[in-house]
This record gives sequence, structure tokens and C-alpha cells, in this order.
Amino acid sequence: MMIKAYMKLSLVLVMITVVSACASSPTYREADGRGFGYSERKIADDHYRVHFKSRGDNTSLAMDYALLRASEVTLAQEYDWFRVVNRETFVNRERVSSGTSFGAGAGYETIRDCTPLGCRVYRRPVRHYNIGMSLGDSRSEVEVVLEVRMGRGMRPEQEQTFDAREVYENLKPESSS
Repeated sequence: MMIKAYMKLSLVLVMITVVSACASSPTYREADGRGFGYSERKIADDHYRVHFKSRGDNTSLAMDYALLRASEVTLAQEYDWFRVVNRETFVNRERVSSGTSFGAGAGYETIRDCTPLGCRVYRRPVRHYNIGMSLGDSRSEVEVVLEVRMGRGMRPEQEQTFDAREVYENLKPESSS
């Protein structure tokens, strides 16, 4: 009966872990103290380096957010398009191992049985069972670094050139509308 209770508790813990993992997608925001979010650095008037760093392992969403920030910077500087001249993606994964444990033991329990005629003390053997489970923990971080050059007027038909307004409209988070 005790094992069933532990199994139910383990199932609840697994469900909580799965739900919380789904809820931890990257958010689009300015970088915090540990660098999570977006930031940019001006290299020249028309040349910027854009970073986006997030928890998790969704590299495609991190890339989208870096492109979104590049489009915002381009529009803020009153340019029309940008070209990605360099792109780097870093993924840092750390795994804390999981495991299970089972245990059994035996001991004695002291029983004191009292009636109006007196008390009787005796010991009886008891068995103890335990079960434990560690689900482990996976921690990932993704960082995308884009180096972009911006331009005005007609966008060149080269690879990695983007219309800033189009990128912004297609990639902006729903809450930004």
C-alpha cells in the first residue's frame, strides 16, 4: 500500500516537471543581469552586433528573436533593410543525473499494552520499505550572435538580407501587437 502512494507521488512530480518545462520558453525582453534576453552593440553607424540569449534549447526561437531585435535596431536607426554578415549560435547544456533508489530494512517496535490490571511491554519485528526517485535536471542555454550591416532604399538580392519591416511584422511576439 505504501508503494502505491509513492508511485502516485512520483507520477505527480513527473507531471509537474513536464508542465514547468513547457512553461519555460524564452521570452523576448531586454537582457537581464545574467545576459538572458536581447542586447546590441554599435560597431559603426550602419554596423551592429545583436545578441539574444535564452534558457532552454530552442535554437530556432532564439534565432528568430535575434533577427527580430536586428529588425528593431535597423528601423530605430532609420534604415530599411539589414544583411547578416556573421552569425554564431552557442548551445550550453548541463545535465544533472537522475536515478532511483529502493530500500528495505527490519527493526523492532516496542509496544506497551496497558489494562486496568497492569501493563505489558513487548517488542515485535517490523519491516520498513522505501522508494525514491530523482528525475534529474537538464539545463540549457542558447545564445545567438548576429553581426548586421544596415542599408537604405532598394534591398540587394543577396543571401542573408532582410527587409526590416517585414521581419518585424512576421516575428514580433503576439503581446507586442
